[in-house]
Amino acid sequence: MALKIGGLLPCCCLLINAQAQEIDPRAYNNTPVNINFLGLAYTQVNSPNYQLSSEIAALTHILDINGQSAKLTLALPYGQLSGSYSAGGQSISSVTEGLIDPLLTLSVNLYGAPALSIADFKNYQQDLIIGASLATSIPWGSYDSSKLLNIGANRWFIRPGVGASQAFGPWQLELTGSVTYFSENKNFYGGNSLSQRPIYSSEGHVVYTFKTGAWMAADVNYYTGGQTSIDGRSNNNYLQNWRIGATLALPINQNNSIRFAASQGVYAKVGNNFNILNVLWQYRWGPGI
Repeated sequence: MALKIGGLLPCCCLLINAQAQEIDPRAYNNTPVNINFLGLAYTQVNSPNYQLSSEIAALTHILDINGQSAKLTLALPYGQLSGSYSAGGQSISSVTEGLIDPLLTLSVNLYGAPALSIADFKNYQQDLIIGASLATSIPWGSYDSSKLLNIGANRWFIRPGVGASQAFGPWQLELTGSVTYFSENKNFYGGNSLSQRPIYSSEGHVVYTFKTGAWMAADVNYYTGGQTSIDGRSNNNYLQNWRIGATLALPINQNNSIRFAASQGVYAKVGNNFNILNVLWQYRWGPGI
């Protein structure tokens, strides 16, 4: 089957690229153990040809692993994707919605973030934190191989990562890196096979925390790699993209907070730059709160 690669792959890889370019400040911070967080978020991703809106429910539990704090998060996103692509010399517009592949993430602090109760945490002062993480998608998203536009990927990915955060009073400097590995989609549009090389991603943050508990961050992200092939034929779409963003988190009361984040592409060697807007409400509960 002859495929119009130029219009097809930006659509098929939009969700994966958005996840690879996800900007996440304070990914390796310290939090009291046995605390739980329920998050409800709305995210919108806009590119010149595609728009994704998603509603996300996420549950996080803070636990003790080898004396250091860690967090386990399950995110369940539902989305609406619309866009246009080229097939057979024609421009086609389409809309789809459904469950996006759930994401399971374990982040473990390896140094500098001791597992503390809420009572003991009041005396904690951050210095240097070093951590590692492992995220995986679960291919349960809505997928139809007869359609070019899908909201599920019909494949797994696994993303190991490492990071460090150094505090200077109310300031924090953070640097993280990760690699996203993809399984093969063997039922890609009409029974073809889609494979993708790893995506290498890094990000940096400058974070300032106010005495009220509110914080703000300036963010930058770079990612590269991710070349795709269909039935073994390379598409020559090696990525080298830069993004910048900002994040603001505001406590509402002891249990509730809200966070706003925005980022935009500033350089894209291949594919479309896109903008991301995110609003997150978070509720926390546990012993001592």
